[in-house]
Amino acid sequence: MSNGILPNYLSMPKPNPLENRAPWYKNTAPAYAGIFLWVAFYMEIAKGALAEAGLGLCLLGLVVAALICHYLFYLVPGLYGMKTGYPLYVVGSSTYGTKGGFLMPGLLMGILQFCWLGVNVALSTTFILKAAKADPTPGGAWFIVVCIMWGLGAAFIGVLGIKYVAKVATYLPIVPLVMIVIVFLSNVGTAGDFTPKVDGNALLGFLTIIGTVVGFFATAGAAGVDFGMGSRDAKDVNLGGLVGIALAVVVAGGLPFIAVAGAHGANPDLGAFTFDKVIEQQETLGGIMFILFAVASFAPACFSSFIAANSIGTMFPKGNKIVMVLIGAVVSIILAATGLALQIVEMFKIIGASFGPICGAMVADYLLCGKKWSGPRKGINWAGYISWAVGFVVAILPSAWVGGERFSFITPAPVIAFVIGFVLYAVLAKAGLEPEVVPLGRPAEEAEVKSPATPIDVPEGAPEDPKN
Repeated sequence: MSNGILPNYLSMPKPNPLENRAPWYKNTAPAYAGIFLWVAFYMEIAKGALAEAGLGLCLLGLVVAALICHYLFYLVPGLYGMKTGYPLYVVGSSTYGTKGGFLMPGLLMGILQFCWLGVNVALSTTFILKAAKADPTPGGAWFIVVCIMWGLGAAFIGVLGIKYVAKVATYLPIVPLVMIVIVFLSNVGTAGDFTPKVDGNALLGFLTIIGTVVGFFATAGAAGVDFGMGSRDAKDVNLGGLVGIALAVVVAGGLPFIAVAGAHGANPDLGAFTFDKVIEQQETLGGIMFILFAVASFAPACFSSFIAANSIGTMFPKGNKIVMVLIGAVVSIILAATGLALQIVEMFKIIGASFGPICGAMVADYLLCGKKWSGPRKGINWAGYISWAVGFVVAILPSAWVGGERFSFITPAPVIAFVIGFVLYAVLAKAGLEPEVVPLGRPAEEAEVKSPATPIDVPEGAPEDPKN
């Protein structure tokens, strides 16, 4: 403990100094763009939306979702990171308290990364087996074997550290981009021939695409705090998000959307509205593409393992990180091998419900504090926890794993969860449920930013990185 109040995860970190930061096009934009180039994002992006609303309205929904991701879910966390230099688990101690921040968003972020790892393992295994003309059914012998090899390999590299993860991720994101363009060019000519269902629900399709995209992005939005730590100023934060998030959503989501529409326009009996179904129509290139998409997915798998390892290592500094990560990896492999992780849209709903109210509460906290970080709040911040609980419960109801069709009117659930988190936090904070702010106990000259005993902002006239 520091000052008898702060736990180790708050008393030990130092803010990222200005000289270690870089322009948006060197860190934030390419890192976020790589997230959206992962095949899990666009694998089922047209499912439940394209047949209902048609291509034009779905593309409009994609643009709306892109702007929501940037302006609601990312921008404030990014500014938090830029202004304080601290990572998410430190900044979150304002919204959830010095004790409450241990679980949320700190440990929750790490736990959900194992869910993402499960999705990655399941998709990659499916693609590998399809390329090998083997049975891709979850639960089969070869499916389980590949899941184990893929999941443990990614966990091992993630535990080794960012240096090894970066080696894996440097060039691999280019591969899916090339494959997306090839599939797009092969199908764009017949996209105009696609017609939605005669009795389709256009509004439902429009809202579905928004919910799918935002649900996928929710955790990455909160992680904007960590990306913002590497930004020099607010312009870097904003441009990094507009290009790496908003533009990337439109490109990485729009091209597959058009490709799926084109494939169904050419063959109305195609069946599933999934991207892998379109890949199968690529004749000789299909098998190669499945392998390349699987290979390119290894980098996101390593990143998920790395983030989980960092979260667990930070929250349990005396625990055996390798053992804990391996336990999490085993859970991920079970989710993949049983096929649960292949219910991608349902997984997005769970994750969006988890982090939608977190992002909403963080935005409310930021605005109430004059667009600054207050510093850690003592104990548990019940304004944060209550707003999260209500937002999560409401947003989780439409999931097929919980309430299903009975609550389908709650859409787009991640956005609704954000609004609930925002409004409830503001109301409860004004009602006096926010505890007092406590200092981090580090001199300003050592931290290279202002002391968080008062709200933190970037020092006036902060120099730009002379290297850039």
